[in-house]
Order: sequence, then structure tokens, then C-alpha cells
Amino acid sequence: APCLFFLNPPLLCCSHSPPWISLISTIFLLQFGRTEVIDNTLNPDFVRKYILDYFFEEKQNLRFDLYDVDSKSPDLSKHDFLGQTFCTLGEIVGSPASRLEKPLGGIPGKKCGTIVLSAEELSNCRDSATLQFCANKLDKKDFFGKSDPFMVFYRSNEDGTFTICHKTEVVKNTLNPVWQPFTIPVRALCNGDFDRTIKVEVYDWDRDGSHDFIGDYTTSYRELARGQSQFNVYEVSVTLLSFSKCHPGSPWSTGNPSQSTSLHYMNPYQLNAYAMALKAVGEIIQDYDSDKMFPALGFGAKLPPDGRVSHEFPLNGNMENPYCNGIEGILEAYHQSLRTVQLYGPTNFAPVVNHVARYAAAVQDGSQYFVLLIITDGVISDMAQTKEAIVNAAKLPMSIIIVGVGQAEFDAMVELDGDDIRISSRGKLAERDIVQFVPFRDYMDRTGNHVLSMARLAKDVLAEIPDQFISYMKSRGIKPNPAPPPYTPPGHTHHHTQI
Repeated sequence: APCLFFLNPPLLCCSHSPPWISLISTIFLLQFGRTEVIDNTLNPDFVRKYILDYFFEEKQNLRFDLYDVDSKSPDLSKHDFLGQTFCTLGEIVGSPASRLEKPLGGIPGKKCGTIVLSAEELSNCRDSATLQFCANKLDKKDFFGKSDPFMVFYRSNEDGTFTICHKTEVVKNTLNPVWQPFTIPVRALCNGDFDRTIKVEVYDWDRDGSHDFIGDYTTSYRELARGQSQFNVYEVSVTLLSFSKCHPGSPWSTGNPSQSTSLHYMNPYQLNAYAMALKAVGEIIQDYDSDKMFPALGFGAKLPPDGRVSHEFPLNGNMENPYCNGIEGILEAYHQSLRTVQLYGPTNFAPVVNHVARYAAAVQDGSQYFVLLIITDGVISDMAQTKEAIVNAAKLPMSIIIVGVGQAEFDAMVELDGDDIRISSRGKLAERDIVQFVPFRDYMDRTGNHVLSMARLAKDVLAEIPDQFISYMKSRGIKPNPAPPPYTPPGHTHHHTQI
């Protein structure tokens, strides 16, 4: 019976006898919870869900352990360990349809199977619904005796798949069961979308786990909310007996840039770390741009009016012309975007890297060189795709500067930097090192002198750019144009001036 054990730095447990899973949070190895035990199966589909606060700007490590439950003891050492996997919450959220499939490991030399992890953003709906069902003259499945029916409820997902959200108890030896009332959060049933399909399957329970399928039907929360009526009598002979809804007393809220805990906090008296890093690096590098017009892109936000998630959107809101006038123009666009978009994970770097690479690929004659400045909290959800993008960009006239803000671990950014080990993707090494990473916190002056600390940051972060620029030109055999003759005013003889 497998059980999944979830640790926070999460951990998952699953099992072979009755499986159960436990989820744990990995920094302090805090056990977050354990799934129910499912008897006699090697393919458990766990019902119990876990509600986690998701912070796209933080690396939220999870570990999942799977156990085969052999007794009622809560002590894990009394049960057979079946395997484990590690991931971050961002990996799950950032996977296609927020569904991550990973192999279980942890037992040397043994294949431990696969775990599928799904996540869905919860709606603002905090209501719960209490429902009760009965059935009449169900199809008899047992040769001896009557059936032992139970129902399984599934919520439909955005991608057309279904996720189990509730199982009723088993009512023994009857074809006319009356199940106990149960209370379920509305968002667990339909995520606040009242017209979303709810699928219900009816089974005859068998001790060996090979439950016999009796039938199924579909409904929706809106239909269920009509209560006992002709609309809630189903083909499989199941009837809704009662429906009631209750409202919670506490409101629901999420963090935002107006709160001081956000790295994007809009302090009226001081620039936040993003703005300080942008200003420090930008004010130096802008001197090498002739028109001082810079395309500025954001990544990881829901955009108005339809709330679609984007990883390369113009900060100024103009899809046709993302250019901002100087560093002040970028800062203005940044602050304006914080008021109009909703910060949202996952954090994908590859779209922005590829965006700039398209510009660089169009001008490879040495007349232009592109520098991409990425300011990030260090969390990255598309590491493999970003490595691929950087390896491809290393052939182009471009460099990438990464400034990490916040207190997170920046291991992934150090890996992208490639100073110790040249970055590679699918066995292909980057042609040259084009990434320079620095953590913002290393430059914060304890005396509060931001001018000096930001000058040091800009100096270090820009130090590699000239060599990267020259390495590209030399690799392509591009020589500098001849220097123009010195300007001599009419009627004057030129004199050399030493500076």
C-alpha cells in the first residue's frame, strides 16, 4: 500500500504494499504531510492535495519519498522505502500544463518507478460545499452477494486531463447506497470555475484492489449548486440528495510590489535592488550606445487585459516599440509595469536570451555588439533551455550580464557564468564565455554608501565585456576600421595633446 511523504524541502514517499506519499520542505527537512495509503496497487493515484504558498522569486525545494506501508506505525523506519525524488516547486509550476514527471531513485541499482506531480494555481474562491449522494439499483458486479460501491470525483484540468479530488467511503453489501455527506473546497472541485467539468466514476470495491467499474457521469459545480432536482439525477442511477455552501471568515491575499517583503518593493524614498543594479550598470554601458534607446523586457508576469503569462514582454507596454529613452526611461517603464502586471512564475530566461540573440544574429559584421543585462532573484525554471540558448548565443556578437538580487542561493547563476566550467548543452561546449554573474548583496556597503557600492558592482560586472567583445571580433577576423584623422580647425596646425 503506497504512501507518499512530502517534505518541506519537500519529500515524497510512495509504496508497494499500501502506498503513501509524504511531502517535506528540504532546507530544514520539515515534513509537510503524508498522503493517504492506497492498498494493493503499484499505480497509486493519491487524492490528498497540499496547498503551498508559491513564491516565484524563491527557490522552494521539495523532496518526495514513497513508502510501502506494512503496519499502522507512524515511524517511517517500520515501512519499506520505495524511492524518492527531488525538485523545486518552480519546476512543477514551470512544466507544460504544470505537470512534472520524474523518475524515483534512492535505491542503488534498482529502478523505482516514476512519480507524476501536478500543480494548479488556486482561485480566489474560498467557499466550501457540502454534498450528499445516493444511488438506486446499481449494476450488480459481485457473483456472490451485493456490491460494495464507492464514488471517485475528478476535476478537469486546463489541458483536458482529469485530477482526482475526492473519494467517498465504501458502503458495503448494497445496490442502493447512501453515502455520508462530505465537505470539499470549491476550488478543489473546480478551481472556482463553476462551469468546469466534474467527472464522477462509480466502482464496486474489491479487497485485492481490482475494483469493478460500474459507470460514470459528468456534471459541474453550477449544476450541483441547484441542489436536489431533476438536473442532478444521473444515468448511472446516482442522485444528489443535498447541497449546501459555506463561506470562510478570512480573506485571501498575495504579496505584491507595494509590500516591503517584495524584492520589487516600490519604496518612495529609495530605489529597490532591481532599480539600483539597473542604474549602476546602465549608466556606464549607455555611453557606448549612440542613440541611448534601449529595448527593456520583463519576464515572469501575467499581462493585462487577459492575464496571459509572458516571459518576454515590453516594460513600456508597447509590443511594437519596446525601446526606452535612456536609463531613466527604463526605470520609468519598470515602475509603471509593476503597477499594471501581476508578477508570476515560473522564471524562464531562455525567451529573453533568444530575443536578444535574434537581434545579434542579424548583425554579425562587427558593426554592432549587444549586451543583455538580466536582473534576477536567481530562481530559474528552464535551466536546460537557457543553457542551450547561451551556447547558441556564444557564436553571436553579444554578452550577458546577470545581477542576482535577494538572499537566495545563486548556484544556477554561477553555473551559467561558466568561469570554472565552460557552459555546455547536449554535449556542445559554448564557443566562448559570454556570461558574467555577480550577486548584488556582495556589493551592499554596510555604511549605506550606495554610490560607492554600486560603482564597485558596475566595475566588476563590466570588467569582462571588453575581452568578450575582442574575442568575438578576433574569432571572426573582423579588424577595426582605420582611425579617422584628428580634427584640425581651419588655419590651425595640429598639436599632439597628452591626456
